Amino acid sequence: MVKDYQQRLNRIHVFIDACVIAVSYILAWFLLIGSGLFGEGKGALAPSIYMGALVAVVPLYLALYAIFNLYSPKRVSSALREFADICRANGIGLLLLALVLYLGSKNLYVYHFSRPMVLLFFVLNVALETLERNCIRLTLRTVRAKGFNQKHVLLVGYSRAAEGFIDRSLQNPEWGYRLYGILDNRRTEGYKGVPCLGPLEKLPGILEENTLDEIAITLSIDEYGELERIVAVCEKSGVHTKFIPDYHHMIPTRPYTEDMMGLPVINIRNVPLSDPFNAFIKRAIDLFGAVVAIVVFSPAMLLVALLVRCTSKGPVIYAQERVGRHNRTFRMYKFRSMEVQPPVSEKDKWTRRGDPRVTPIGRLIRMTSLDETPQFFNVLGGSMSLVGPRPERPFFVSRFREEIPRYMIKHQVRPGITGWAQINGYRGDTSITKRIEHDLYYIENWSVGFDFKIIFLTIFKGLINKNAY
Repeated sequence: MVKDYQQRLNRIHVFIDACVIAVSYILAWFLLIGSGLFGEGKGALAPSIYMGALVAVVPLYLALYAIFNLYSPKRVSSALREFADICRANGIGLLLLALVLYLGSKNLYVYHFSRPMVLLFFVLNVALETLERNCIRLTLRTVRAKGFNQKHVLLVGYSRAAEGFIDRSLQNPEWGYRLYGILDNRRTEGYKGVPCLGPLEKLPGILEENTLDEIAITLSIDEYGELERIVAVCEKSGVHTKFIPDYHHMIPTRPYTEDMMGLPVINIRNVPLSDPFNAFIKRAIDLFGAVVAIVVFSPAMLLVALLVRCTSKGPVIYAQERVGRHNRTFRMYKFRSMEVQPPVSEKDKWTRRGDPRVTPIGRLIRMTSLDETPQFFNVLGGSMSLVGPRPERPFFVSRFREEIPRYMIKHQVRPGITGWAQINGYRGDTSITKRIEHDLYYIENWSVGFDFKIIFLTIFKGLINKNAY
């Protein structure tokens, strides 16, 4: 059973973490004190005093790792989120050590304890811990992809939630989910190779076999009258049970919940950037990034301006009306890549492959995204952000708001030069529905780290795009 393996793995994981903490600490001591390369060794405390501190340091950090859920199963979690937890745990550890050194500074041993060594220990421990956990993550995913260390899961109920769970599990074999089957009162045929085992009444008998690691309740929304009874049956068996709502398309992937005196309240939409502090941080990054980008791209922008001017008639910069945050329109700047057209004829036309309106130079700067560089000035002006959903023309906004559910939610944040949808290939004449799904995921899961990830991936994946024409 996976739960037995998980307990063994956790014990091994704790032991490895203890070794990594000790190695990081000893390495920090050796580099700054033991080697004598940096002059810290002169008049330093005896090595036995530093090594004796490990008796307190190792348990402290292991406890912090447990507090920050670094020993919970992470089959489907991201390495970035785990790295953030490692940084938080080590940051708290650094603060606690600094507090001990400050409060105990009257003690002779504590007074002479190397502060730079503690700081170096923090850096080394974060780096080595991240390396260790990524190696374990890669090893486990490789093992699971080959069919080992599988978690046997039974789905109770057939719905959109069940299909979504099956689709994602089959697309990611490294998660190690082996889907036992589906129980449903109305469906008799399986889904993508996962068999339908019969009606819900068979659940107690299947649970008695005790061969399952997990139960996923995926009832359709019109069957929620059965939910309380099914949960009671599952909990009576002792098998780990989780609930995947059929209304997941209406709530955020990381829902914001409130406790109303014991009554859980789920907020339908959680937008992290509605928090003033988050908005301030993002705006500060936008301003700094836009200034740096304008300086870095200024030679390329000058060259593009000359090429546009010399190869076709019309203005170098093209300003187009787009819809931004709070549904307000603004003028978005681009290098002109098309022949000059009457405004009426271009406002409702989508650019398609081989579009005759695009100039030869325009086709080149579109493929390399150089036509977008003037938008760094939009960022400076506050109408756009470095990262966010791409803005659209008013004509298409009026059309899509009626055709695509939740389309207008994208206007709760500033539009961006690049975004989560763009680096995933949804750019140009591609699925608007998929683009909105990625935009909403970004809006609901925003973080500074997510922004930097998108910027980093844009450099390698988004600058040249086959769908930009």
